Amino acid sequence: MLFCPGRRARPPIEIIPDTMTTVAAPALPVENAVEDALLRSIRIPPRPSLLVDLQRELAQADPSPRQIARIIGNDVGMSGALLKLANSPFFGAARKAKSVEQGINFLGINQCAALLTGLLARQAIEGDEAQLNHFWEVSARRAQALVFTSRKLRIAPPDIAHTFGLFCDIGVPLLMNRFPDYVDTFAAASNDPRRCFTSVEDERHNTNHAAIGCLLARNWGLSPDVSWAILLHHDYRVLDDPATDDAVRSLVALSVLAEKGIQRYHSNSVALEWDKGGELACRHLALSPDETEDLLDELHETFHNEH
Repeated sequence: MLFCPGRRARPPIEIIPDTMTTVAAPALPVENAVEDALLRSIRIPPRPSLLVDLQRELAQADPSPRQIARIIGNDVGMSGALLKLANSPFFGAARKAKSVEQGINFLGINQCAALLTGLLARQAIEGDEAQLNHFWEVSARRAQALVFTSRKLRIAPPDIAHTFGLFCDIGVPLLMNRFPDYVDTFAAASNDPRRCFTSVEDERHNTNHAAIGCLLARNWGLSPDVSWAILLHHDYRVLDDPATDDAVRSLVALSVLAEKGIQRYHSNSVALEWDKGGELACRHLALSPDETEDLLDELHETFHNEH
């Protein structure tokens, strides 16, 4: 496996300069020079300049919604997308936002930043249009599920949950671009009832989508909790590992719950990731079987109410 974090307590995250178009040497260890060279050959999109400007404003002691609206207003497409999201049934309040600044005020600065980061990722990732459309549809559904469950359980900030939901599988389209046969690998990993998803990827490609997604998150300056949750989101052993930050474990547990909810929404009776990590996730979240069922029912109803 490319990354082998034996001690899972979170170290500092090193941000790689934005001018890089391929992956620089990671802060986490790689096993050998061959894997390091492979890692360098996978193109990680550089952090968008709009995101740099947005993060600079968010780093201020008192971020200004007006200044953020000005930053976003320089991109007509981004402004329209933000308003559409702000007024969607999932995020919308009773009132409708008529301007970008109103949308920011309705959503809150952090949630607005999470939404914009996801929109920028959608612009930055290249690949087959049909495959990408499906990928982003599933990612958006996962992000919605994570926001819903994080709010219900009061575990993780909704903006962090949303960002993690959108980015946790971001390495998948990057690996599709790198390896012509990755689609077959993804299918094999998705249908393996026993092995860890990333183990199947490692066996075939000496890397996996969780490791690549973690690197993109670091490159883009996302929260360290998000970066580490991306890296570990198929390693369900961390849910019982006190050496891993609780915030990271909570995000991983919520992702398992979200995956079960999405499978249920699509009427899939088989949910292999739930079979692998569901019990550990519910134990970490202190959910009884009845509470889990009630939460999944509520999530299912929320999905249906969108339409």
